[in-house]
Amino acid sequence: MVFTAIRSSLARFRTMSSSPHHLQSRNVSFSSYLVTPKQLNEALRKNPPGGTKISTSPRVIPLNAAWFMPNDPEGRKGIESFRNSRIPQARFFDLDAIKDPDSPYPHMLPTCETFAEAMSELGIRRDDEIVVYDTAELGIFSAPRVGWTLRVFGHPNVHILNNYRLWVKEGLPTESGEPTPVEKSKYSVPVYDSRLVISFREMKELALDYGKEGAEEIEILDARSYGRWAGTDPEPRPGLSSGHLPGSKSLPFQELLDSETKAYLPAEDLRKVFEERKVDPNQTIISSCGTGVTASIIETALAVAEYGDPNLRRVYDGSWTEWAQRVKESDGLIKKVKS
Repeated sequence: MVFTAIRSSLARFRTMSSSPHHLQSRNVSFSSYLVTPKQLNEALRKNPPGGTKISTSPRVIPLNAAWFMPNDPEGRKGIESFRNSRIPQARFFDLDAIKDPDSPYPHMLPTCETFAEAMSELGIRRDDEIVVYDTAELGIFSAPRVGWTLRVFGHPNVHILNNYRLWVKEGLPTESGEPTPVEKSKYSVPVYDSRLVISFREMKELALDYGKEGAEEIEILDARSYGRWAGTDPEPRPGLSSGHLPGSKSLPFQELLDSETKAYLPAEDLRKVFEERKVDPNQTIISSCGTGVTASIIETALAVAEYGDPNLRRVYDGSWTEWAQRVKESDGLIKKVKS
């Protein structure tokens, strides 16, 4: 079976764990994957002065990942949010642009070449320490996806700010308007780490085997709302059936965040959420959602809580938007909760 082979392959890479405690390859400013506003502010104050051409020292760079759903009721756009309020020195990672342009599905991972070109345009060097953050409006939402993307392409030093809403609330520095242009860097073409990603073909094989004797035991966690998972509420994309993959569990991403600040819950509380869902930490854990964005919120929560084997955690890149367009309910591959 495909997934058995994958599991064996993953075991060979255990020394290259994607756990937050192994994401760094040098001495860095931060001791954990999640960074507090205070920690980031202090680190930015220690950056090489001015970001001049002369300085080649590694820098801490805040990377804005602002993104809103296409059906956002206020019609908000990520780039507008970035211009309205951002951390000084921040660059903007456009989820709607840095993707596979040939895929019919939104936000599919770009090619290695496209990723390298985007990082070069952002003036980011491979030894820079990146702290990805969201919007004050939504709190934790799209930053984990961009952080995960950086990890897939092997950027050595990646963190998530927890979060920009608290940054603003604490009165830390912000700026607005058009950002100062940055000098283009020469970001080398990276290697794509397939260990962190699961494809449609692999997901389909797992779904077809689900419930059969001897089938691989896995956990699939779905970050969408319960209604969309159950098939009782519509998908935000017209014409797309709601429902869920065979064997998946509903875990709306909001349950992993503080209801007021929209920041991640403490690690011990995150563990309780997974335990209450009876997520087996000894199995492969796959995170999914609508388009692969909020699935990364679950993946990051698993990492922060140190829940499960980091070598056996993967994100379904195409997620429900791809799945519902490529399979048939009549084949038993789209499940709904019977009323």
